[in-house]
Amino acid sequence: MMEKDNFAFLDPGRLIDNDLELVLVEKKPAVPEKGYFPSYTFEMRNVQSGEKIGSVNLRIGNNDNTKYGGHIGYSVIEKYRGHHYTARSCKLLFPVAKKHKLNPVWITCNPENIASRRTCERVGGKMIEIVDLPEANEQYKKGDRQKCRYRFDL
Repeated sequence: MMEKDNFAFLDPGRLIDNDLELVLVEKKPAVPEKGYFPSYTFEMRNVQSGEKIGSVNLRIGNNDNTKYGGHIGYSVIEKYRGHHYTARSCKLLFPVAKKHKLNPVWITCNPENIASRRTCERVGGKMIEIVDLPEANEQYKKGDRQKCRYRFDL
């Protein structure tokens, strides 16, 4: 676990992969009473048009929230799915995670989410386990029951 008093957000620099750019839109401070670590939120955008493709966030720390929710979370607007934007976004975020001394990085997804599982595998993640969510977990309260845990060694 990281010391919250010593935490400092970093300048991630320009994060671009061909037609994809991650644009930093928010730096969220820790919320210790909820077990939330500091996080970065990026919009995935098309470099040429600036159109939003989706969003991705990077959470800096380790506890049960990151055990079940992972360090990286993502969402792609439906019409843009199938172009590997999420996999490319993860690769762009790995150096930022490494600068924060996150290693390994974990990404979780629902077992039935085949697209997300393929994304994790495409980026080099190793599926370590499928865990049951505790009833007190926010994702459990939203209807999820299990998470696949993918490990990425940076």
